[in-house]
Amino acid sequence: MPHSFIPPLLSADEPPAAAVEIPHGKAPFLLLCDHAGKTIPRSLGDLGLPPGEIERHIGWDIGALSVSRHLSRQLDATLIHQRYSRLVIDCNRAPGIASSIPPLSELTPIPGNIGIDAEHALAREREVFLPYHHAIDDHLGQCQLRELPTAVIAMHSFTPVFKGASRPWQVGLLFNRYPEFAHLLAELLREEGDLQVGINEPYAMTDATDYTLPVHAERRGLPYVGIEIRQDLIADERGQQAWAKRFARLLPQAWQRWQI
Repeated sequence: MPHSFIPPLLSADEPPAAAVEIPHGKAPFLLLCDHAGKTIPRSLGDLGLPPGEIERHIGWDIGALSVSRHLSRQLDATLIHQRYSRLVIDCNRAPGIASSIPPLSELTPIPGNIGIDAEHALAREREVFLPYHHAIDDHLGQCQLRELPTAVIAMHSFTPVFKGASRPWQVGLLFNRYPEFAHLLAELLREEGDLQVGINEPYAMTDATDYTLPVHAERRGLPYVGIEIRQDLIADERGQQAWAKRFARLLPQAWQRWQI
């Protein structure tokens, strides 16, 4: 039976999924923001969501892109981020698993994702997921060719309360097989004296729950860390700048300690 024609997900006038800022940054860090954007391609309408739902954490990581941009400029570090909502396809999940194109996010049904067929899922992977990961792959490949040491820093944010449970940490650091760089950064954050630092909190990194760092950093044997900042602390410009300034100070110190 012939395949039905699946029109492109993105129209010619819609922005590409992957954005690269400061492509030739001199700092030894690659900043990534998997859940930077909340845009939904026009072809998907509003995914059947009530007004305002896409503004919540289910749609994107609130504040994460602004912190990443400030940090990128302060460090002179390349930033690669993804413009479309995690509800279109989650760029930090392996394609094909249930949470990749979630029919339910937290407690909210996503009507436009319920019963999606394989061809439409593939279109989202092809036009949103793959361009973002190809951009990361290309950048790290160039760093490797030029023998530029690189640490991969994935920027995220998390809700102060999840399904009724309060989260006390201001910041969490995530890792799986290679904990060294995360632990160095955790030491520095604790030395600040005013922070409760979560280690693999608010959740632990695994191959099942994460894609970007396991694939791009761990497989290359690169130092890395997933940074989760609590959203109420970076909901406005002042908080975003303050946290970017903090990490612009601490990440180079962690890098120096890691190299010793």
